[in-house]
Amino acid sequence: MTVGKGKTLLVDGPASVTLTAGKAEVFRFQIRQARKIVIREGKRLPFNVQENASFNLALGAEAQAQEVEGDTVPHSWQAAYQTLRETPKKPAAAMVFGRVDSGKTSFCTYLVNRLVAEGLKVALLDEDLGQSDVGPPCTVAYTNVTKPVTDLFKLKPAKVFFVGANTPSLETKKTSQGVTYLTQEILATPTVDYVIVNTDGWATEEAVQFKADLAEAVKPDVVFCLQGEELPTFCAMLGDALAGFRQERVESPVAIRERTREKRRNLRELGYAKYFENGRVKVYALNHITVENKESNTLIWQRRAENLLVALYDGSRQFMGVGVIRDVDYNRKALKVFTAVQEKPASVVFGKIRLDENLREIPEKASA
Repeated sequence: MTVGKGKTLLVDGPASVTLTAGKAEVFRFQIRQARKIVIREGKRLPFNVQENASFNLALGAEAQAQEVEGDTVPHSWQAAYQTLRETPKKPAAAMVFGRVDSGKTSFCTYLVNRLVAEGLKVALLDEDLGQSDVGPPCTVAYTNVTKPVTDLFKLKPAKVFFVGANTPSLETKKTSQGVTYLTQEILATPTVDYVIVNTDGWATEEAVQFKADLAEAVKPDVVFCLQGEELPTFCAMLGDALAGFRQERVESPVAIRERTREKRRNLRELGYAKYFENGRVKVYALNHITVENKESNTLIWQRRAENLLVALYDGSRQFMGVGVIRDVDYNRKALKVFTAVQEKPASVVFGKIRLDENLREIPEKASA
């Protein structure tokens, strides 16, 4: 495809795009010619063209590409960036709120790209359990970003906190604990200039108090809330709860792609696959590994532990990776866990999500 200057090429994955001529950028990241950009299923990338550009595209099933007029990055994003950039305190922290499919991750990618392009050190904390980009699904994680990116999913986590649920509504307290713990870890690093916190899309009345608790944990210098045309807006719902913080409204992109629940689950399953790559079944003797909390031990002896997502920790209580319990050998008193973790763990923490042999989520009714 050839796209004229000032237009944007929107590509829905699964697809790959290679710029062969001209100039184009994604969320203010200038794309090099001949570099292949891979777009995951369920994701959309906007290639804004600064100089007449030619692209080679490979489109998978249900993928599509369309040319639209203008830049799909809203003007308010530039003003939001300036607000954050001019914050005198260092490190400066920003939290990003919004409903599902409001453009939170795209906006975070934009902010990160603008900051690192200026040589600034940025930490990105990802609290979105159900659509995790930085860590495995069902975790809170952070990473240090040193160069521009097109997809946060390509970043490697610096530290991970396992929550064990794919929505904070199932584990509000534990999710807040994870955000508090990782925020303290980030702020203990003196070289960080900016902290960007991406949050989940849970947007009920109950979620408002939860988001306020998250803000108290982070104590951001500015809160950005993405707002579309929905009424009442989630930003209005959050307003009073976040009255103690500087708040800025930011436009959702006009060309946002809304995803079904199935598409969102498919994206999660890509996340599971990433962290189980080259995994195999390991056997851990129960007398050599600590199963944390009584409820988890009860699940084992009630024969209800199979297929549960778990986290593995070393002797210093550092997160090693995730696993799935495939079987419990009651004769040998051992857990059989599918995992990509190579070293022997010291403890295991049970989650609330179950995964089948293909790493697809099993509805709780079907797994009971």
